[in-house]
Amino acid sequence: MKWIGRRESSNVEDRRGFSGGGLAVGGGIIGVIVLLVKLFLGGDAAEIPQALPQQGPAQEMSAEEQKLDDERASFIKVVLADTEDVWNKLFSASGESYVEPTLVLFRQSVQSACGMAGSATGPFYCPGDQKVYIDLSFFEDMQNHLHAPGDFAMAYVVAHEVGHHIQKLNGTSDKMHRLRQQLSEEEYNKYSVKLELQADFLAGVWAHHAQRMKNILEENDIEEALNAANAIGDDRLQKQAQGRVVPESFTHGTSAQRMYWFKKGFETGDLSQGNTFRDPSLN
Repeated sequence: MKWIGRRESSNVEDRRGFSGGGLAVGGGIIGVIVLLVKLFLGGDAAEIPQALPQQGPAQEMSAEEQKLDDERASFIKVVLADTEDVWNKLFSASGESYVEPTLVLFRQSVQSACGMAGSATGPFYCPGDQKVYIDLSFFEDMQNHLHAPGDFAMAYVVAHEVGHHIQKLNGTSDKMHRLRQQLSEEEYNKYSVKLELQADFLAGVWAHHAQRMKNILEENDIEEALNAANAIGDDRLQKQAQGRVVPESFTHGTSAQRMYWFKKGFETGDLSQGNTFRDPSLN
């Protein structure tokens, strides 16, 4: 992705140098694989403290590691700025104002309006404070353990979480919250899959319009995003974590579904084609 020297968003809270508030929850790829089945990319952070073991203080980073971490932070800020430009334009075209989300960078653990969260949750969006939360070490896990390298894989993750923000603004998230109080877990999971696939679609819509507006893409960028979507499908993660697949427990969609909806968003750029809740193939 062409990003060096471009505008960085100012809607960023950098909490990497601060404690998350006393609870250091487990991190690393073991925690990721165990919990991503339920929590990956948009899970409920309020559930995490009870599910994860505590761990000790974070290790000091070397100068080289700190430099790489800061470079990733700059990249994320550029991606966030691109989402702001795209969604401001699309909302304005429909006569609405876009409320830009804040992105929180943290290390190891963080307090959000959804509760305490840690690195093992992966990136998440909290509707309660309309913030995206990212521990940059997650992208190392993507590359080294989930085999999803590349800067545009990271961009896809950010765009997916911003997609959840769009769902908050248009009322979809609030409808989901009400459904959660009414349905069994298995029934709710079906709606959760549709919510997550729609966020993948919205990430693709962002990529479509960012390319048209700014010509941001380099060779293989879309392949990197599709590879990331493939790596984090429920079926693949469950197979990796427990050796078997339990479709009724899916919360985010299969690898094939996640790739399909991102690609559809990217190829069409048309928001009217992203109503996953009315797609009969997802019932």
